[in-house]
Amino acid sequence: MNDFQQKIYQRLVRYVAVDTTSDPASTVTPTTDAQISFAHQLAAEMKKIGLADVEVDEYGFVTGLLAATTDKSAPTIGLFAHMDTVSDYNGHDIRPVLHENYKGGPIVISEQKNMVLNEQTAARLMKCVGDNIVTADGNTLLGSDDKLGIAIIMTLAEHLLSHPEIAHGPVKIAFTIDEETGTGIGYFDVKKFAADFAYTVDGANLGDIDCGNFNADSFVIHITGKSCHPGSAKGFMANPVRIAADIVTSWPDDKLPETTEGEEGFILFKDVTGGLEKAEVQGLVREHDLTKFAKFKQLLINLIEQKRAKYPAAKIEIEFKEQYRNMRDILRARPQAMELLEKALQENKIEYRLTQARGGTDGAQMTFKGLPTPNIFAGYENPHGPYEWCSLNWAEKALHVLQSIVQNAVK
Repeated sequence: MNDFQQKIYQRLVRYVAVDTTSDPASTVTPTTDAQISFAHQLAAEMKKIGLADVEVDEYGFVTGLLAATTDKSAPTIGLFAHMDTVSDYNGHDIRPVLHENYKGGPIVISEQKNMVLNEQTAARLMKCVGDNIVTADGNTLLGSDDKLGIAIIMTLAEHLLSHPEIAHGPVKIAFTIDEETGTGIGYFDVKKFAADFAYTVDGANLGDIDCGNFNADSFVIHITGKSCHPGSAKGFMANPVRIAADIVTSWPDDKLPETTEGEEGFILFKDVTGGLEKAEVQGLVREHDLTKFAKFKQLLINLIEQKRAKYPAAKIEIEFKEQYRNMRDILRARPQAMELLEKALQENKIEYRLTQARGGTDGAQMTFKGLPTPNIFAGYENPHGPYEWCSLNWAEKALHVLQSIVQNAVK
């Protein structure tokens, strides 16, 4: 294992030891206190390696400056990774396991639980023969989403600070809160950060570059019924529970998350609550194309109108809340971030894919706040569960791509 990978690994081990699981049910910011504690831990490390203007703000965002080493003109570039881990699986007491110089074949995560990485559970593992692979021990997720991104950025910053002869412009670094809940980045002060463009290091597989994403809204369907004794309900009762079930099952089967892929959009019905007086159906609308996105929402509105006609005694209302929009069009209009990124990938001989993420990133929201921010790979697979693994070789390549970007930006 070379020096870059050793440092990335040591940082990853330290970082995942801190449980920073975010809480989607929380109403405070950040959603968990542990993120604030971790923010201060990172801030101390940032100061120790020599970053300037290190700050933890009132929300828990950590920022710092890698000062320019040249007087030549260069844009200010931002680098982002998020501190929280997802609540979908246990993120407490993570114990990384290093599998050095992977020889090929299955990797046993847990013999007791019969958990194995193989061609079925880790599609790209066979491309990593000779790499240094990290897994958890079968009891937790690994947390490389996105603490591997943090480790990559910190290791790059340390390297550039120890080599002032490498010419680069100003680099702003930020570690963010509550990415997994989608609620954190809305509090980030893009104007104060003052970067010209940025990159989130929060992608998965080697060469994956997210330069587009879903348009996204959430929705709530409110159903108010009429309750009475079931023995005398004919012609009177309007049962919100049945109406909610009818709405969910009436949505087309070919427009669901489990039946779509690529750039195909969907409606996700994710929560149903209520009883005989009131019920709520909560969900998400996702579509890459904005015109199709509007049509998806209209289809759902039309469905609600049909159910109003079917259940005249009930009151059925729907409200939408904007979450984020596709950053693709803005990145095309302001191409410098993508041009430098593609040049860096080519210089480092990395085969890459410009993908439309089936989800959102902090970068999507920052792009629409005026900071163009594509997302690059960090080097992990199977996030959000116990089969998560990462390649330190992939992580090192991400570091070299970032270094090429900041060097090539000098004019």
